[in-house]
Amino acid sequence: MSSIKHHFPDAFPVTDDCLHIGGMPLTRLARRVGGSFYAYDRRLLSERVKHVRSMLPDGVHVHYAMKANPMPAVVQHMATIVDGIDVASRRELKVALDTTISAEEVSFAGPGKSECDLESAIAAGIVLNLESNLEMERAARIGHELGCRPKAAVRVNPDFELKSSGMKMGGGSKQFGVDAEEVPEMLRRMKNLDIEFMGFHIFSGSQNLKSEAIIEAQEKSVDLGIRLAQHAPSPLKILNIGGGFGIPYFPGEMPLDLAPVGEKLGNLMPKVESEMPGAHVVIELGRYLVGEAGIYVTPVIDRKISRGKVFLVTAGGLNHHLAASGNFGQVIRKNYPVAVGNRMNGKEREIVSVVGPLCTPLDILAESMEMAKAEVGDLIVVFQSGAYGATASPTAFLSQPDVTEVLV
Repeated sequence: MSSIKHHFPDAFPVTDDCLHIGGMPLTRLARRVGGSFYAYDRRLLSERVKHVRSMLPDGVHVHYAMKANPMPAVVQHMATIVDGIDVASRRELKVALDTTISAEEVSFAGPGKSECDLESAIAAGIVLNLESNLEMERAARIGHELGCRPKAAVRVNPDFELKSSGMKMGGGSKQFGVDAEEVPEMLRRMKNLDIEFMGFHIFSGSQNLKSEAIIEAQEKSVDLGIRLAQHAPSPLKILNIGGGFGIPYFPGEMPLDLAPVGEKLGNLMPKVESEMPGAHVVIELGRYLVGEAGIYVTPVIDRKISRGKVFLVTAGGLNHHLAASGNFGQVIRKNYPVAVGNRMNGKEREIVSVVGPLCTPLDILAESMEMAKAEVGDLIVVFQSGAYGATASPTAFLSQPDVTEVLV
């Protein structure tokens, strides 16, 4: 076995060898919910937002990118502790508008907004992150038809990327946003349209654990925003410099150190205030706010040995948690942190593979991992599951039972 270990979260207490979440033993919660489920801890959600605010300079707005976890109860809770919500679909927009957050603090990004999407967003009075000239013209037309002036920011595809990011969202040719060099002409055209210009949305990447890479991207985003602001039809109100903050999933990965990120961003704020007076800086975070506050839980339904290798077969698998199976962007499959939730320490240990119930060899939740010896009825827990879990998975695949989500 490799000596490189997972960074297992210590935020969930363990009593009598059983994991607790939301102040409740996992075994009791499993009896309450039944079957396979995701559980999100509201205390951990609040603590993470509080931590982010303590690290970032005063005046920076924290927005929740709800695509990471659009469960309505989670979004309702997040709306009480963040400054804004960013949505990526009309269904997400409905959930966001059902919260107490004001429409003006909701923004909508996505490269393929339909006519219905644009109508809903403009009628609601939220901020559209425009991704093309055609989308801008459509928004202006729809605003005229509705008799209301669209609020819009330009999503910029920067001429740089977030180095070492798990998923690159900017730099080079991308389906996201408007190429930075094309933005001045777009802004010139906007002057002739009845659109309320709000600012820029610059998102260069996500899932980054290197503070120096995030710092560099933020510096470049601020400089790019300042340059483009010279062409704007009106003063900026918003400079959204994205997020990119990552969480550790795999062996050897360590948590992101936010302290230097906050310090360097603080050094940039005087430049922002001088060059773009009245604009507020937005940090847009999804995974970082919710990812470590959630777990996926599925019971063991069979235990078998095949030519000396132990397999635990669980009630749910990649149909519930595609990312943990390694089929959500991984090139080489690596294990998430996985444990037997009701035998967290377990004196008797073994090397096992945890597999789901589906008729495909891709249905793997843990491959040759050491954990406590488990029996039928024990509860397998996949940590780091608060983001891109249920809604990022093919839950209808093979028509297996659906997964439940609870906020505790």
